Amino acid sequence: MSIVPKEIKINNKFKIGGSNPLFLIGGPCVIESQEHTFLMAKEIKKICEDLQISFIFKASYDKANRSSIKSYRGPGFERGLDILKNIKTDLDIPVLSDVHETNQIEKAAHVLDVIQIPAFLCRQTDLVVEAARAQKPLNIKKGQFLSPYEIKNIVDKALSQGNENIILTERGTSFGYNNLVFDVRSIPIMKRLGFPVVIDASHSIQKPGGEGTSSGGEAEFIPFIAKAGISVGADGVFLEVHDNPPQALSDSHNSLILNKLHGLLNSLVRLRKL
Repeated sequence: MSIVPKEIKINNKFKIGGSNPLFLIGGPCVIESQEHTFLMAKEIKKICEDLQISFIFKASYDKANRSSIKSYRGPGFERGLDILKNIKTDLDIPVLSDVHETNQIEKAAHVLDVIQIPAFLCRQTDLVVEAARAQKPLNIKKGQFLSPYEIKNIVDKALSQGNENIILTERGTSFGYNNLVFDVRSIPIMKRLGFPVVIDASHSIQKPGGEGTSSGGEAEFIPFIAKAGISVGADGVFLEVHDNPPQALSDSHNSLILNKLHGLLNSLVRLRKL
């Protein structure tokens, strides 16, 4: 029997889940500069407005799990939150970013419309509980080391704080060394919990550590993963988008180039309606 997921309000602007249309969580992997971040947010917003897609802008203020200590991590907590706050107010777009430590959550919750638990940290009980306590929508990324059945344990941690505004994101499963696979069964399995489920088509094609000091990926397969996820019931799609992926300061190998976003989202909208 098909389960209709709970509806979640995003900053009183729109609802996701339930019988609502496709939504996008998208943006560059990391905040590279205020100018670049604003450019990406404005361009993605135009595309989503044209296709009538609800849009949550995503960019990380700190990539705390980079492979190499020499890799660019972002502008940091304070500056990054300021940039996201400006995007939220100036462009009227809900914003999402990762939290990595419990002491970040209170301040981040004043800016972020959705708090994201990174895949590597999804079993960190204190982090999940403290983030849930903020009573903001919570995007929990399923760890690549977990089965879809185990995500219930993480959901229960969030529910222990009375927060039912939960989004679950599938981002692939570890498959040997330096590779991930996307098991389409994950989407219907996680939807049984009654919350909106997202397919992260960017990280599902990642090759963790595949470049030695950084992760690789096969961006040409992003459309296939996205379409597969939506076709088996995902409510939304997560995409890392960049205007010039080879020059991206993080996840250059698994970012969708901006000029292909409209065409992909258009096809996903039609699949979602079917």
